Amino acid sequence: MAKEKRKAAKARTKAPDRADAAATTGQLVVLVATRKGAWLYHGDAQRDTWRVDGPHFLGHIISHLVLDPRDQRTLLAAAKTGHLGPTIFRSTDLGRSWREARQPPAFAPVATDDQGLPGRSVDHSFWLTPGNASEADVWYAGTSPQGLFRSDDGGDSWRPFSSINDDPRYRQWMGSFQDGTPDGPKLHSIIVDPRDAGHLYLAMSGGGVHESVDGGGSFKPLLDQLDVVEGFDRSDPTFHDPHCIRLCPSNPDRLYQQNHCGIYRLDRPSEQWLNIGQNMPKSVGNVGFPMVVHPRDADTAWVFPMDGTAVWPRTSPDGRPAVYATRDAGESWQRLAGGLPSQQAWWTVKRQAMTADPLDPVGLYFGTTSGELWMSCDEGHRWHCMARHLPEIYAVEVARVGDPS
Repeated sequence: MAKEKRKAAKARTKAPDRADAAATTGQLVVLVATRKGAWLYHGDAQRDTWRVDGPHFLGHIISHLVLDPRDQRTLLAAAKTGHLGPTIFRSTDLGRSWREARQPPAFAPVATDDQGLPGRSVDHSFWLTPGNASEADVWYAGTSPQGLFRSDDGGDSWRPFSSINDDPRYRQWMGSFQDGTPDGPKLHSIIVDPRDAGHLYLAMSGGGVHESVDGGGSFKPLLDQLDVVEGFDRSDPTFHDPHCIRLCPSNPDRLYQQNHCGIYRLDRPSEQWLNIGQNMPKSVGNVGFPMVVHPRDADTAWVFPMDGTAVWPRTSPDGRPAVYATRDAGESWQRLAGGLPSQQAWWTVKRQAMTADPLDPVGLYFGTTSGELWMSCDEGHRWHCMARHLPEIYAVEVARVGDPS
């Protein structure tokens, strides 16, 4: 009997499952959400060998795919399916198996609410954020139309969170479905302060940037010095369109924002955003969707500009894609395009589709609207294409699995 146990243990050592292999080697996993499914790219710590796992949910819209950093095994996928509608899928084994949420995010089924405002239904869940490290099973979700939801059981059941979903002021700021982005208004960029589980930020497109210091009991706008489209009232949150907000891991008192009207930085406790996009080259402009910050250097951040002319083509300027980096908190910007197409590349990068890994030097990853996945192992100086011919990429995340820290 003892001999059989030793033989079984030896067999397990020789052929561990992929989740256990990742846990013992400290691998990276790049999570790619697309218009037609999701893919996982497992890589070694040197980032020179990648194994593709997918497609998952082939044919379904996956807006966001996120790994829980607290256990490094649980995945949540925000999906819009042809037969189940908008829902959340959960995996506790790094994608080997999936189960639909028992209760996905949903608004109350009413024709009109107490204020006479029309009832709403979730078109899709757009943004997923794990809770604070002190709250093991907490997740947040932002939806389209704008709604904020929370799960306390690891993503299995969701309920409306905070009062903003039905607050008359917020409902007015959110506007109607037609007032939002081309594929619907979004609540996104849900940020939990790593030092304080009750300190939250979120953004609404449209509707502005908002902060809570009481665990979501109340929110207030953070709009000071942010621009809006010419001719509109900048004091009205309705006309503000933040594209992506990021908090600096190395300095949680600093936030960066890529906005419809520029690039901004906020250093708390100040509530005034500083326009750092005006330092971008005028020929390129400061319009884009994603914002990425360095995991250890609060002065370093990256953006991906797109053509911001009046017709908003949503392509790379002049068909020449490039990442722009700042190493001095936005005082200056450097074009990084080594290895990227030099012409006739008419794609761009969506707000969730660019990210950074925690290694040194930092690795950067982005996915394009034409279905290409690009990476750089040297903080953006040189790029190469990891994958081609994927569906339109909506989101890219990267995580380290098997990290003892």
